[in-house]
Amino acid sequence: MSNITSLKRRIGSVKNTKQLTKAMQLVAASKMRRAQTSALASRPYRENAFNIFGRMSEISDVATHPLFSRRTVKNKLSIVITSDRGLAGAYDSNVLKVLAASLADSKKNHATAHVITIGRQAGRFVSRLHGVKVVGAYPMFGKEPTPADIRPILTTALELFESGEVDAVEVAYTEFISNITQTPKSIQVLPAPHSEDDKISELETAIFEPSIEAIVEDATLRLIEAQLWQALLESLASEHSMRMIAMKNATDNASDIIDDLTLEFNTARQAAITQEIAEIAGGAAAVGA
Repeated sequence: MSNITSLKRRIGSVKNTKQLTKAMQLVAASKMRRAQTSALASRPYRENAFNIFGRMSEISDVATHPLFSRRTVKNKLSIVITSDRGLAGAYDSNVLKVLAASLADSKKNHATAHVITIGRQAGRFVSRLHGVKVVGAYPMFGKEPTPADIRPILTTALELFESGEVDAVEVAYTEFISNITQTPKSIQVLPAPHSEDDKISELETAIFEPSIEAIVEDATLRLIEAQLWQALLESLASEHSMRMIAMKNATDNASDIIDDLTLEFNTARQAAITQEIAEIAGGAAAVGA
């Protein structure tokens, strides 16, 4: 009887867990649709901004600007984007592996690693590392972040690079491919990577009005902002997609466990009923004798 009671409690507990994971799955699906729409809508802008940024770096008059100078990487800044909480499958661990590989590469090349974390999971990971300088730690910027949220991070990265405190800046994030596929990756934002457009890269001169300094500073800020902002949107879409899948798997597993426990419960209850019938029959036979 005690076994039957225990099984009944376990079935009730798993059913409660299933309700919770199902609710989290639906919430993640709703958030994922909004985040996916935002990420896909701004992706063409980011790609054009990337090419324009590369074009500027190949113009001879701009290449000498401090924000475009290429130098030996003795100090590298990594901006990594993760989530604030878990229950999103391998989302955080995958992008943190990209960061770990970058940090290992810096150590191999005797470069000092600087890190800015976005999301508490990255903050916890980096806090356990030695030889890494944490420049800043930020929580994830809520359900609907704005470009203003990333401005302090962007300003810090630009100041560190322009002053020479770091020689390269990269962003580690998760690119949203589809509801099923998300790819962790790292992109370089400073110094500007070469343009992916061959036609654009052929242009080596340009006229800037009113001056190179006035244009380059503001344009660089906007173009790098587009890279970081898109990385944030892609990461949010990827996080909600992976959380939706993880919660769906958890709900399916809960259903399987409930089925197994229900079968075990019915078997135990049938055995108890059979035993009671046998005892009653035995008692009746003893009285008749």
